[in-house]
Amino acid sequence: FITPPLCSSSPSGLTPLVSVCPHACVLSPADMAIRYPMAVGLNKGHPVTKNVTAPKHSRRRGRLTKHSKFVRDMIREVCGFAPYERRAMELLKVSKDKRALKFIKKRIGTHIRAKRKREELSNVLAAMRKAAAKKD
Repeated sequence: FITPPLCSSSPSGLTPLVSVCPHACVLSPADMAIRYPMAVGLNKGHPVTKNVTAPKHSRRRGRLTKHSKFVRDMIREVCGFAPYERRAMELLKVSKDKRALKFIKKRIGTHIRAKRKREELSNVLAAMRKAAAKKD
C-alpha cells in the first residue's frame, strides 16, 4: 500500500494531501487504483492521480436547447407540415413504416436523418391520437 503524499505547503509538512490540503485536488487512496512502482504487470507505472477536467463545450453540440425547441415548435405551429411529411404521415397511419422510411430517405437524403424524421412524425401522430381520445 502506498501512503498518500505529504503537503509541503502546510506548516508542519505532515498533513496528508487527501484530507486537508487546499492547494491540491487529490483523490483518496480508496478512490485510486492501487499502483505499484514496477515496470511490469497490470498496474505498472508511477502512482499518479487522474487530472479531472471539465467537460468540453464541443461535446454538447447538437443538444436541443429550450430556445431552439421553442422556435421549432412555433414554426411548426405557424407553417404546419411539408407535403412530403404529410404523405409520410399517411403511410405511417396505415402501418407502412418501412415504406415511409424509404420515402423519407429519398426526400431527405440520409438514412439516420430519415429514421429520426420517421420517429418524429410517429410521435406527432401518437400525440394527435391522444388528443383526439382526450377530446372524446
